[in-house]
Amino acid sequence: MPETEKVATAGARLRAALAAERPLQLVGVVNAYCARLAERAGFRALYLSGAGVANASLGLPDLALTTLSEVAEDLRRITGATDLPVLVDADTGWGSPLMIARAVRELARAGAAGCHLEDQVPAKRCGHRPGKVLVSVREMVSRLEAAAENAPDRDFLLVARTDALAVEGLEGALERAQRYIEAGAQMIFLEAASSLEDYRRVEALGIPVLANLTEFGCTPLFTLEELHRAGVAAVIYPLSAFRAMSRAAERVYETIRREGTQRSVLGSMQTREELYAVLGYRDWEEKADRFLQS
Repeated sequence: MPETEKVATAGARLRAALAAERPLQLVGVVNAYCARLAERAGFRALYLSGAGVANASLGLPDLALTTLSEVAEDLRRITGATDLPVLVDADTGWGSPLMIARAVRELARAGAAGCHLEDQVPAKRCGHRPGKVLVSVREMVSRLEAAAENAPDRDFLLVARTDALAVEGLEGALERAQRYIEAGAQMIFLEAASSLEDYRRVEALGIPVLANLTEFGCTPLFTLEELHRAGVAAVIYPLSAFRAMSRAAERVYETIRREGTQRSVLGSMQTREELYAVLGYRDWEEKADRFLQS
């Protein structure tokens, strides 16, 4: 197990991971089983995407259609399966500053190590789609102040996401970032960046920067070394595994329907023994046997 798991609180574990790895890779997980797979692959921290909850759990697009309760439930399942710290996408906070205060408390109770809030209007859209509309700086500051005041402890990581780059340009994004830092943000998530220089300019404000390397979007798939040289502190891969899983599932469903058997796709499947290894199935089975014998 990584050393970060020995630290008491989720926020402290995330901060330990940030100190140990730069940029810290936070890989997106859409359920508890994926969290186990990511842990086995050696990641120190995880990310729960709002789009992941909408797409994978509800079969809906990422258009502000999820609720706090739905995100918290997915989070509880993930944090119940792993001790790795989880950064959570809290979208626009699900309402007024009062609701944002409640959201932060609920996410912390569900095991979140931190969360990010964004400066789009409540009827938000994917950060890599056109037509984004931002709230005023004052409104976003209120969101962040409410979140900061209700963080469970000083280690809970409050990240401010700004979508201003696509709407107001880099200078507008920098002006907003500075105000968000003053409101209590401890990291800036610069959404839809198209160059490494964008990250350098934000990092120059004296705050850690988070990069989003989602596929098929506005941001090039930079390497860790490139991000490191640009001063990026953390990077998320929100839906990488989910996209691959979905393509694999699509192929299996089509094959079974077309061929009437799954024989031709067996080679692409995880075996029963591999599944059992991830789950610790044999240990559970031995415990069940002991209970039956007692």
